[in-house]
Amino acid sequence: MFAACTRRRFVAGLLAVAPLAAFPGSVRAAEGPALRRGLVILAAFPGLNRPIDKEFAVGRFRLLDGYVRRMSYGAVGLEHRFTDWLQLPDEIGSYAISPANLEVDKSRVSRLVRDAVDAAGATEDFSAYDHVAIFLRAHFRDYGMVGLCGYPGMLGWSAGDVLKTRQGQVIPGGAAIFTSSAHLGTLFHDCAHIWGGVKNGKRVLPCLYDHDLQAQHPTRDAGWAEALINMGFWDPMSCHFIAYRRPPPGISSWTKLRLGWLPPGKVREVAAGQSAEILLGPLEDAASETLAIRLPLSERRYVLIENRQPIGLFDQELPGHGVLIMKADDNVSECRHGWSPVKLVDADPAQKYLNGAAFSLPGRDSYADAENGFEIKLVEKAGMSYRLRITRRAGENTSGGVRGA
Repeated sequence: MFAACTRRRFVAGLLAVAPLAAFPGSVRAAEGPALRRGLVILAAFPGLNRPIDKEFAVGRFRLLDGYVRRMSYGAVGLEHRFTDWLQLPDEIGSYAISPANLEVDKSRVSRLVRDAVDAAGATEDFSAYDHVAIFLRAHFRDYGMVGLCGYPGMLGWSAGDVLKTRQGQVIPGGAAIFTSSAHLGTLFHDCAHIWGGVKNGKRVLPCLYDHDLQAQHPTRDAGWAEALINMGFWDPMSCHFIAYRRPPPGISSWTKLRLGWLPPGKVREVAAGQSAEILLGPLEDAASETLAIRLPLSERRYVLIENRQPIGLFDQELPGHGVLIMKADDNVSECRHGWSPVKLVDADPAQKYLNGAAFSLPGRDSYADAENGFEIKLVEKAGMSYRLRITRRAGENTSGGVRGA
């Protein structure tokens, strides 16, 4: 549970279904949100009787719906159906896994997913859903991991990895697994892998923490933040959440673009050889005329600029506020060996975990990249917006990728 006062504000803001007028930047404002339909399989285990009721699970996914609506500016919503508690054939110890991603016994993940979908498949038509979540009547310590994505994730993401029940039903999109300990940010993180899907043999939305470092620091009490070398605490695809009793931060413009949640008309592009002065509004404010700026460097490499301010329900939870500059490389598929598909430029490396990554006035007000031929200058702050001056030299740069370390 979140601390009482925080939780009241948080839940009240989410569960009050906001009218579409509250999302003036929505790409579907005239017709309502596009609904993603999911099946939540409630899985119980012999000999384990945790006091977790169905309504608790319903409440968690209702919060996820509110988060998705706000992150997509009202363009996307969730609709879930919940099974009753279905007892799986084995005790939870036979399904339990390591908290380190690279050490997980994938056969145990596969068996848990298949036992759960087989139990639900007797009465459910999976073709009616876009995704599946398996919610365990168990705590993190019972299972070994708070949450994970089975497919596309632990069980791979090739065409041959598609999940099916023993009765032959195809599991649509994929399947994620959560314990009752899963934070809202964890629910989003692992469901977002499914919503992003697979393109050209790669996950569209990978984890943004470093997997090799996560293997060394698999849990928070083992220094898990040391793995946050790419996006720090600025995106739940990196951190899941900042503090367990607080809401997660909002998602970055990079994640919004990968999910198709950032209206194209809200992204301003500055090409090589151009200069521009742009008023960049807060990313969480759908009314902002410009929500992100993109500087293409080559066919698959680019820079993204966004403005994160302590507004709304979620960007109140940021480690700081100001202008974030990200270098992205679509050639990189996963965060391994220090490489990442997106990486924050760190305005203040003296602060750990990229907590000082934001550029702001006064002080950290400019960034120049001689190799790629651009300069970004913060000219003034107008309310919650920043006026930026961007200067680019002519010609494109095709040098190396985005190194995470």
